[in-house]
Amino acid sequence: MKTIPSIAGFLLFASAVAYAQIAPFDMSREREQGGGPMIPRLTLPSAPAPAVVPQMPAESPAPAPAPSGAPPTPPFSMGSTSRPASAPPSAEAAPAKPASPPTQLQPLRERAAEPVNPAPAPPVPPVRPSSQRTGAAALQRYVIPFAKFGLDGEYDRKSWSIYITPEQAAAPAKLNFSYQNAVVVAPEASQLTVLLNDRIVGQQPIASSDSPSNVSFEVPVGLLQPGANLLTFEATQRHRTDCTVQSTYELWTDIDPAKTYLSFIGQEAARFSSTDAIRAIGVDETGRTRINFVVPALAQPGTTKPLLRLAQGLAILSGMPNETFSFTPDMPPQSGAGRMTVVVGTPSELQTVIATPPAAQAAPLASFVTDPKSGGPVLLVSGPSWPAISSAIDTVVSTTDRPATAIRDALATQRWSAPDAPLVLSATNLTFAQLGVRTAEFSGRRFRTNFNIAVPSDFYANAYGEATVLLDAAYTQNVLPGSHIDIYVNGNIASTVPISSTGGGIFRHLPIRVTMRHFKPGLNSLSLEAILMTKEDEVCVPGTTADAAPRFALFDTSELHIPDFARIGQRPNLAGLSGTGYPYNRAVQPTPLFIDRIDSDTLSATATLLGRMAVVAGRPIEVEPAATAGAIGERDAIFIGSISQMPPAVLAQLNIAPTIPATWRPSETAQSNQTEPSVTFDDWRSKVRGGVWRGQITSFQEWLRRNFDISLSSLQFVPGSEEVFTPRKTDSFLIAQGKSAAGGSSWTIVTAPSAEDLREGVEAITTHVNWPQVAGRITTFSGKTGKVESVPIGRFDFVASQPWSLSNYRLIAANWLSTNILSYAFLLVVLSLLIGVTTASMLSRLGRRE
Repeated sequence: MKTIPSIAGFLLFASAVAYAQIAPFDMSREREQGGGPMIPRLTLPSAPAPAVVPQMPAESPAPAPAPSGAPPTPPFSMGSTSRPASAPPSAEAAPAKPASPPTQLQPLRERAAEPVNPAPAPPVPPVRPSSQRTGAAALQRYVIPFAKFGLDGEYDRKSWSIYITPEQAAAPAKLNFSYQNAVVVAPEASQLTVLLNDRIVGQQPIASSDSPSNVSFEVPVGLLQPGANLLTFEATQRHRTDCTVQSTYELWTDIDPAKTYLSFIGQEAARFSSTDAIRAIGVDETGRTRINFVVPALAQPGTTKPLLRLAQGLAILSGMPNETFSFTPDMPPQSGAGRMTVVVGTPSELQTVIATPPAAQAAPLASFVTDPKSGGPVLLVSGPSWPAISSAIDTVVSTTDRPATAIRDALATQRWSAPDAPLVLSATNLTFAQLGVRTAEFSGRRFRTNFNIAVPSDFYANAYGEATVLLDAAYTQNVLPGSHIDIYVNGNIASTVPISSTGGGIFRHLPIRVTMRHFKPGLNSLSLEAILMTKEDEVCVPGTTADAAPRFALFDTSELHIPDFARIGQRPNLAGLSGTGYPYNRAVQPTPLFIDRIDSDTLSATATLLGRMAVVAGRPIEVEPAATAGAIGERDAIFIGSISQMPPAVLAQLNIAPTIPATWRPSETAQSNQTEPSVTFDDWRSKVRGGVWRGQITSFQEWLRRNFDISLSSLQFVPGSEEVFTPRKTDSFLIAQGKSAAGGSSWTIVTAPSAEDLREGVEAITTHVNWPQVAGRITTFSGKTGKVESVPIGRFDFVASQPWSLSNYRLIAANWLSTNILSYAFLLVVLSLLIGVTTASMLSRLGRRE
């Protein structure tokens, strides 16, 4: 009788085991208890893909909020091979896992589905996204204003602002992004943090080296505010195995701009209720902002000036780093994120383009309307006549106007680098907190932080000036001598301070002198880097890289002291043009603009260039179209057009070969007509004969520059004459600056072999990456190689920019003598001789005589 209960128990146990084998094997709870927080990923059989509404983001919107007291449901993605993951275990089920703070939500990491053979499971009907259930559409706004974006090193933090309309601030939102990191990044000790308005919206372990991972964070209700909102990406990364400083350069995390966006639920989020929404244009998936003008009367005289004024106003209002403008007579077919259409014309001219409100028949009108074809917002600027249209344009642009004599205190950079860069005009002390640098503790080997400042266009202290960093920092006793702190200016090392003591230390306003030779007019990027070496890193036992004990601290009470510096303008000076729009930013009268032929490509290039100049100048630059070069006279002017349209006299005045209109052709034509160069023994014989001497001279020049910072250009009394410049066949764009015929004004030429090359060249040179490289007297761009090259200034003229003062002229003389060493030595000898002669003359007249 005892065997019957035993057999029954065995059968029940076997059936329970068989039933348990139906469920897939899951180690999610063991992984949560054993290490960091992990969210299980469930792979299910293929299911029919649900229909997707237009502009649907890659991740579906979040479901409706859970009732009070219920755990929040994590976001999920819809696809052909995945379904929503199950809810994470409650706090009671996993007491060892700390509860998340209310301001930080747990992210859901999504990877590309891998081919698997799952166990049979009952079919589950596809879940419809919440936007489809409610009938609401999702607006997608890209947020990275760069073509490429990454976080490098052991610590990196980058912030910028995005403009949110009131309709978008009131809508439910999610932040989505995709990232991939280096394989050497240790996921257990590396973390990616995303902040909105200095509040953490999500943290993600950096663990996506095999393939990009998609991450979605819910934005808490009320966190986004109408207007500017600060977005921050911060990465803390550690190496898997290596503890050397060199290994920190192998750490990187790239974030895909095309998959990083804010998604808003609801149709109201896509609506622009006022012209103030121009600031919310944003960027597209490539980090660019494209503004297309639809102007049926583009070829009519009198339309160029108001259109260019409107383009500059829109550029300043949006404030994006990579803006392009285009002009077409018809409505463009493309619309979407980072693109805005501006329709300009009278109601009669716009009959075939868009329906205008009746109010435009009687008064100026500037407002957003809905395009019946695309359904997107369109900025309509209309009126009964073009003078009325100019008045409507003024209502939009007037908020950006600023007197030419007004002094601004900052350069607008927050749309790509927050905060705005303070503009330093004289002796100034700026704390790191004012520069956007926060107090930070660091446990790694290489700490780096960046900040920006700006100097005016008449900055003239690159040969003698020295700034001072008053450093507040601390380091522990583990840091060994040989460690050092470096200061970089625009990517060039400017100062190094070694750490030579042991036992730790605290720096309280430690002065670090920073040479100003690498400063340039406009925006300047400075970096502070601390190289820290310890005995633990030399041994590098397993787990050393993940040690979280801080070894270095930087305090935001540190200061940057900029002394008084010489201020005087220079002509030519393309660095001043790219930095602050000099000299046109200071023009009180309209600037003559020579455009020989107004076509779509030339006008698009002109608007893009002036828009970029207006952004750095901080105000629209008033221009006056000039029909002929003779009508310009002695005024600062801009010449723009294809090379065949440039006046030969202007080319000769700027030392550009007058033959290039006939020889400089687009690259395709140049390639088809070029012949093989002839090579002879005489050519090589001359090269070999002079090669030894030239090599020795070059080595001597490098030795002087490396050891004494002396170049041959500084060893001359009078600057040599400028050489006539001829662009290479690979160059597709040219911008040059020089003085006018009488020498009292600056002329700037912007040209290319053709109108199409001109538009493409301007769009390339005005990008955030290339624009700071515009310098010297001539800058060229190659569309094939993407290289920007400059011809340095050999001879320049001073232009008075400040009222006369003895202190300023003393600083000017100090910088000039520091640049011209022979003149300084000659003056020193002459003064010594004069002192000797004067002393001998005085002694001959004084004292006893026999």
